[in-house]
Amino acid sequence: MPVHSVQKSATMTKALGYGACALAGTLWGTGFYFGKIALTQLSVGHMVFYRFLFACLGFLPMLRKPGLNRKEWLLLLTASFLGIPLQFLIQFYGLSLTTVSHASLMVGTMPVILAIGATLFIHERLDWKGWLAMAGSTGGVALITMSRTQVRTVGGPTLVGDMLVILSLVIALGWILLNRHLVQDHSAVVVTGYGLLSGLAMLTVWVALVDGPPPVHGVSLRVWFALAASGLLCTATTTFLWNWGIHHVPASRAGVFLNIEPAVGSILGVELLGDHLGPGAWLGGGFIIAAAVVLTMTGRTEAEVVLE
Repeated sequence: MPVHSVQKSATMTKALGYGACALAGTLWGTGFYFGKIALTQLSVGHMVFYRFLFACLGFLPMLRKPGLNRKEWLLLLTASFLGIPLQFLIQFYGLSLTTVSHASLMVGTMPVILAIGATLFIHERLDWKGWLAMAGSTGGVALITMSRTQVRTVGGPTLVGDMLVILSLVIALGWILLNRHLVQDHSAVVVTGYGLLSGLAMLTVWVALVDGPPPVHGVSLRVWFALAASGLLCTATTTFLWNWGIHHVPASRAGVFLNIEPAVGSILGVELLGDHLGPGAWLGGGFIIAAAVVLTMTGRTEAEVVLE
């Protein structure tokens, strides 16, 4: 195959990888909104259980023989434990103690956490433009979430709730990096599908012991819709897109697309609370878009230089 054809194919694949990460971040941004709806009638444990039950049901038709060896199974189970029962129970317990907008603001720290983790553990390194883009993107999230004019809610944000969300993001770093390692040798379908199933199995044991059997009757249609949407769109689809995307782009640079999640989440939170979006929100959105362009078009990681 001619060199220019190989380069063109690699460029297209990388663009699709960034697109998959961007779409994942957008869909993830609706998760807190649907979660807040579900928490009006369900406990944190039951809400998270139903979310992953719907996610697994949506993924079952795509499953295939895993082909994992013993070490890879251990990595997958470790990633599943970190990414599903541990991360999500802590994160949504934090959400129950704070507001959607504040929880979304906390998620804005994830790209920095991911960039630092990728630097420490998988030897990726951003240049100064990359770090500047990270700072601009995170600043954009802060502008969006802080631009609301009023909060019409009985339970306002709390420091404990906000810190629990941040703790869940640190835990999520392990899930992201372990999955990135697994998708180097296995398809995103295998890693995502079996990761969701094993995580659901662990989650089921915890919920049964702590919260008891999940309710079936007395749950409104609105809550069932929120649970189905959070499982199928915010979990199954996003996890597959993210796992596929980070197989084709550096994890440190893909991290900027995680800031789409708090941008979307904060906007939904503001709309849910009846607040008005001011100029700061539009400016923050511009920062996020500009940061994404800078990071993907001009930033270079040390890992990519070596590969070239």
